[in-house]
Amino acid sequence: MPTRMRFTTWRSLAAVAVAALTAALLTPAVADAASRESRPVYSYENAVREAVWVDTGLDGDGDGRTDRVAADIVRPREPAQQGRKIPVIMDASPYYSCCGRGNEGQLKTYDADGDVVQMPLFYDNYFVPRGYAVVGVDLAGTNRSDGCVDVGGRSDVQSAKAVVDWLNGRGKAYTSRTGTTRANATWTNGKTGMIGKSWDGTIANGVAATGVEGLKTIVPISAISTWYDYYFSQGAPLYDSGPDWLSDYVDSPDARTTCAAVQQSLVDGAPRTGDLTPLWSQRDYVKAASKVKASVFLVHGMQDLNVRMQHVGPWWDALAKNGVERKIWLSQTGHVDPFDFRRAAWVDTLHRWFDHELLGYDNGIDREPMADMERHPDQWTTSTSWPPTGTAPTTLRPAEGSQEGVGALGLRTGTGTETFTDDPQLSETDWAARIDTPTPDKAGFTTGPLTKELRLSGSSKVTVTATPTTSTAHLSAVLVDLGPDTIRDYGAAGEGITTLTDRTCWGASTTGDSACYRETQAKTAAVDHTVVSRGWADLGTYASDRKGLPLTPGTAYTITLDLGATDHVVPAGHRLALIVAGTDKDLIDPPSTRPTLTVDLSRTSARLPFVGGTAAFARATEGAVSTAPGATAPDATASEAPALDGVTAPRGVHRVPGGGR
Repeated sequence: MPTRMRFTTWRSLAAVAVAALTAALLTPAVADAASRESRPVYSYENAVREAVWVDTGLDGDGDGRTDRVAADIVRPREPAQQGRKIPVIMDASPYYSCCGRGNEGQLKTYDADGDVVQMPLFYDNYFVPRGYAVVGVDLAGTNRSDGCVDVGGRSDVQSAKAVVDWLNGRGKAYTSRTGTTRANATWTNGKTGMIGKSWDGTIANGVAATGVEGLKTIVPISAISTWYDYYFSQGAPLYDSGPDWLSDYVDSPDARTTCAAVQQSLVDGAPRTGDLTPLWSQRDYVKAASKVKASVFLVHGMQDLNVRMQHVGPWWDALAKNGVERKIWLSQTGHVDPFDFRRAAWVDTLHRWFDHELLGYDNGIDREPMADMERHPDQWTTSTSWPPTGTAPTTLRPAEGSQEGVGALGLRTGTGTETFTDDPQLSETDWAARIDTPTPDKAGFTTGPLTKELRLSGSSKVTVTATPTTSTAHLSAVLVDLGPDTIRDYGAAGEGITTLTDRTCWGASTTGDSACYRETQAKTAAVDHTVVSRGWADLGTYASDRKGLPLTPGTAYTITLDLGATDHVVPAGHRLALIVAGTDKDLIDPPSTRPTLTVDLSRTSARLPFVGGTAAFARATEGAVSTAPGATAPDATASEAPALDGVTAPRGVHRVPGGGR
């Protein structure tokens, strides 16, 4: 995939001298000449703390005047006194008053004048002394902002975009919510980086997709790239609710009294049928990736079952297609901020990223490996590009198993059929734990034990031809690494971390805003299988991803399921498995009926992204024992050890994208 880096290394001594002089005169903080790193030379205690209300140009609450959104600002006092303009780090969020940010659920707090005392998270404590302003924006309809929450739509995105415009001299802001005294951003050079986890990071994606001038970089953490894929997976519904529930969850008291029309539009525009309505098209940032001018540093948990990995692959690929400068971290966690799973490395890397993108420091971060992946708890590896050069899709096909065992998975075309009945009480962990036992709720297929490790990197697709017995049916496709390992327990509370009592400090503190946060450590589980990737679909969307159709019992339908992106190494000695089943408990909602489905194996396949392509798979399975009919069964001693516990099953609760953490 193409990689574009905006900054170049000066070649001549004269150019070096000019660059050094320019940096000395214009950069907002003193930098060490050798490391090219901003230093904490400004007073945090004496920082300017102020609030402005930015005119969005919208009237979402219908009160006859344009909505204003609150932007709380913490910035060093000294640069303005010295005539220097500084860049901005911005986190636009709906959670500053209702639910809190970070692992400790921090809320904004204010003094008697209405200026922010505690800005959640460490960004202001760490970066303000280094010459950055930190701006926390309340999305429309939340906390101290006017308007209504429209869950990723125009109001949400415009809430933050309007602030970027104001920072660049193109918008209007005021010193109070209803007053007429103008506020001007004379202290900033307009260069803005947006950051945030979950809904906050989603807004960063959405603003970048507008192509707004002045937004130089975004750091979306566990973020949504298209809202349809948050509530549905190819027509299969999730969470048993729609965006109106989420809007009501974060609405301010004022918004609850004035936004009934917006709430109703969310209900009307998001039917539980899973049809791809205009509401969802308006909230698809992937299709607008060609407008993105900002660089992107993306962070996501490969086991995030809230904002799932389906949000990573299409967005990343679209950014790559459009030559966007980008970097990625992929952890073994669920919905967790990197501050809580790799703290020291995260703060250092984020610092260098913002120095490079917002200050223009040639610190080399753009020449380092593009991707960091967590292979085992707290054990990381890198790739120069992601997916790595040489990654190519390989088509694997399932074959009918013997009466005693599971079906085979390999390069040869399969024959025969497998039949299963949807059981909404079972999940991917149940299926994987019984992969070698024929059960009526799944169809399972495995390779033999690999003779060499095999790496998957990127997104997979599984095409299934199935004949249902009822007019509705849901499908799940799951890739599993069969073999013992120790992984982060992403299904437990904490989603892969345990919060400790000791605190470490990251920046300067004041009485009202501490830079010290509770440490964490990896919460691990010993497992005998690891779910690598998964995907879901309503079989009724076989003909179109825009609208589902009733099925005719006894008729065969073919559909391709999009599985979430991943980066996983299946070790030698392990097996790779494909499971096809119905409802995945707690991950999709069940259909209105309980169908039995017969899978035509000759028209079913998995297209998987192996590093090294088909040749790598062939080498890894050379000499591997097959479980196809008539083949020798795997060594029985491999299953004599007692089964390991595995990760805790995902919790069956309504999840909120970022709420409370």
